[in-house]
Amino acid sequence: MFDLHGRVVVVSGASSGLGAQMAKGFAGQGADLVITARRLEKLEALAAEIRDMGVKCLPLKCDVTDSAMVDEVAAKVEAEFGKVDVLVNCAGSAKNAGVLNMTNEEWDFTIATDMSSVFYVTRAFANIMKKNNYGRIINIASMYGLVGNTAMDTVAYHTSKGGVVNFTRAVAAELAKYNITCNAICPGYFATELTIDTLETEGFKQYMKATVPLARYGNEGELNAGAIFLASDEASYVTGVILPIDGGYTCV
Repeated sequence: MFDLHGRVVVVSGASSGLGAQMAKGFAGQGADLVITARRLEKLEALAAEIRDMGVKCLPLKCDVTDSAMVDEVAAKVEAEFGKVDVLVNCAGSAKNAGVLNMTNEEWDFTIATDMSSVFYVTRAFANIMKKNNYGRIINIASMYGLVGNTAMDTVAYHTSKGGVVNFTRAVAAELAKYNITCNAICPGYFATELTIDTLETEGFKQYMKATVPLARYGNEGELNAGAIFLASDEASYVTGVILPIDGGYTCV
């Protein structure tokens, strides 16, 4: 089960963190990869690792907040591979502040990067999927798209990820007739280059013990199983699903 040989998987935000981890996870199942991000040098280093796993990998620079660039990248992918089977929307960033003091610029940056970009990328690649009557779209939202939190003020991030959650349901309903599924993963606290310094503080460790039933953050690779399942042929009857992978944070 979950054999992805012959499938073409596009992962945005793949230069580091969860995107890079999932890209290697898909490669391990035999998929050919297209990895995109703004930092081409990091993509090229990852592409070398992925090619060593015996599959193809095309690194492409892309700013997902630029819809014209997204469309150009999608055209390059279609020209190279002739199809796209799986899309993983993982690119994102955020400015953290609360509703009382967040600036317009901080709000606009976060909404553009974490929500509008998902629309741009999905539109571009779903149109390729439609031609082949096959597709798997996986949106990386967040457990913060399902709940609020008391650890930090980050209202725009909550808003954008909540938008991605219901965007997922809307797209699942719209594209089902083209044999395209759309699901979302809502990660909890995962160790990446952007989060590790915060997660390793004593205060945050105590917070996790109090709020995460498994009492720890997610380790490298622990998101991959969910992504591989949703990308697989075996998940053909799964669409519109919102899957938290959060150590139990949202169940209590």
